[in-house]
This record gives sequence, C-alpha cells and structure tokens, in this order.
Amino acid sequence: MNFYQFKSKSLAGTEISMKEYAGKVVLVVNTASKCGFTPQYKGLEMLYKKYKDKGLVILGFPCNQFGNQEPGSAEEISKFCTIKYSVDFPMFMKIDVNGANADPLYKYLKDELPGTLDNDIKWNFTKFLLDRKGMPVKRYESKVEPEEISRDIEKLLASN
Repeated sequence: MNFYQFKSKSLAGTEISMKEYAGKVVLVVNTASKCGFTPQYKGLEMLYKKYKDKGLVILGFPCNQFGNQEPGSAEEISKFCTIKYSVDFPMFMKIDVNGANADPLYKYLKDELPGTLDNDIKWNFTKFLLDRKGMPVKRYESKVEPEEISRDIEKLLASN
C-alpha cells in the first residue's frame, strides 16, 4: 500500500485521488468544528498559505467520533470552515478514523505511524506528515499546534 492508492470524496462530493498530491508534502488532519482544538484551523490555514506555493498541501478530514464534535452535514462543515476560519485547503467528507468503519486511508496512516499504546487516533486534530514521495514521516497528537510543525515541513520541502 501507499498513500497515492487512496481516494476520498471532497466536501463537494467529488472523488479525489491522492495521486493528485504526488510530489507535494502532505499534512493529513482529522478535524471537528466543535472541539477545544478547533482554533487550530487558523494555524493550519496559516501553514497552508505560507508553504502552498513551495509544495505543501493540507488535507482536512472531518470526524464525529470524538464527543460528537462534528455533527454537521458536508454543507454545514464547509460553511463553518470558510466563514469562521477562511479555510482554503482541501476538505473531505466526514469519515471514521477508528473502529471497524475506519476509512482505509486512516487505517494505512495508523499502521505506518502507530500512536502511543495503540494505533488509534486519540482525538480530533491528530496530524500525519508525508514527504514528497507519499511516505508517512511523522505523527503529531492533537495538542501539537500547527506552527510547531513548521520546521519539519520546511525540511521536507527542501528535500526532493
């Protein structure tokens, strides 16, 4: 398996192949609109604006598995992200990240970069950083602010 084999549906309902992000540094994040970590959208958008022209893409995957903190429809999630945080990076349909119905992309990411104690995602805004070849490089737990990832992103953007 590799990252480029996966496909996901955008919030608009369009199927997108991860192959579209080949050659880019990718940050994959499970998101939620009603979480204590939701303000991280601001930091994620700042990272995206700062590095997108250098080859970074951030992919947001809404998830309602943690305290029902993402109850909205795709349209509601899209409006929230746009109006509240001016999110311009790609956002996808709501998925499960843990359990029997976990999205295959997240099963892959968790297998490649296990968490502490077990592979499960512990909460919203867990982040996975992938290099330009689509290889998962590092996993960051929810409490890690987007700005704290800048140095790792810069290193990957500088390498081929």
